[in-house]
Amino acid sequence: MKYINKEKLEKLNINSSNLVIVLDFDRTITASNSMDSWDASGLLLGNDFKEKLEKLYIKYRPIELDYKISKEEKARQMEKWYKECLDLYEEYKLNKQELEESVKKSKLIFRKGAKEFLNNAIEKEIPVVILSAGIGNVIEMFLKKNNVLGKNFEIISNFLQFDEKGNIKPFKGKLIHTTNKELNIIDLRKDFKEELISRKYRILVGDMIEDEKMVSRKEWDRTMKIAFLDISIKENIELYKNSFDIVLTNEDSNFDKIREIFPAI
Repeated sequence: MKYINKEKLEKLNINSSNLVIVLDFDRTITASNSMDSWDASGLLLGNDFKEKLEKLYIKYRPIELDYKISKEEKARQMEKWYKECLDLYEEYKLNKQELEESVKKSKLIFRKGAKEFLNNAIEKEIPVVILSAGIGNVIEMFLKKNNVLGKNFEIISNFLQFDEKGNIKPFKGKLIHTTNKELNIIDLRKDFKEELISRKYRILVGDMIEDEKMVSRKEWDRTMKIAFLDISIKENIELYKNSFDIVLTNEDSNFDKIREIFPAI
């Protein structure tokens, strides 16, 4: 099933030369049934680690999907969740080599059409920002492994840091989580800033209501906001329609459908 704001779609003259693409990673570039980048980071840390990470997921994921609690409370809970996950990586002494091996062995799966979509962006030199509350190291390694990390890509995410011996260091900097994923031009490298400023339109693709904020509200009138809605369809479809210009569910929830809607890109 698909919902499309056809009036807005026809109004915006989007093509490959005037566009920036902004993408979430987990459950957007990857499939809804894929391992996520947090799990993929710790595959070699043992069952005890896995069970603790799963308990955190069971505790906090329902809060992440709850649109009845206040934004402030959700933000507090998401901050706690992500910090507790990072603490686990430190507790179990994740090192750089283990992380690299974990990504090689991980069951990260592209959403249908995602790899082709990214390759197309590389070929047409469309700037792509991947803005993720996941683990940036995993995203970078996974895309490199699959030959879909172009020079025109920028990844903004939670990057784990390691010392000269490859041991994990305490996380520093802004922790990106579900409720604070907002594209700040300051975060971008100089050449990418110039490209972003010079291009009029944006296509934003995510899977959470909060993903609409990946592009500034002042740019929404020239942004086509697209959501993949894979769960709780009956409960959340109206919320998604109110937040996004295009909502793709069930058999339409893939990147092939996006390319069908935007043949010019």
